[in-house]
Amino acid sequence: MHANVGEKIVVDARHTGDRARTGEIVAILGAGEAVHYRVRWADGHESVFFPGSDTRVEHREASRS
Repeated sequence: MHANVGEKIVVDARHTGDRARTGEIVAILGAGEAVHYRVRWADGHESVFFPGSDTRVEHREASRS
C-alpha cells in the first residue's frame, strides 16, 4: 500500500453493521515493507497505524496544469 500525506485512509468494517473508520494521513513513518503512518482519525484523535488487508487509500488526483 502506498499513500501520501494528506490522503484519506479507510479501514473497512470487520463486522456487519459496523462502520468503516476514516482518517487523514499526517505523516509517513518507516520505509519499504515497514512503512506505517500517523493518522488523524475522523473523531480527532491521532495514532500510529500499520495498514492491513482491510485498509485502502483514497488517492488525491494529481493537479492538472
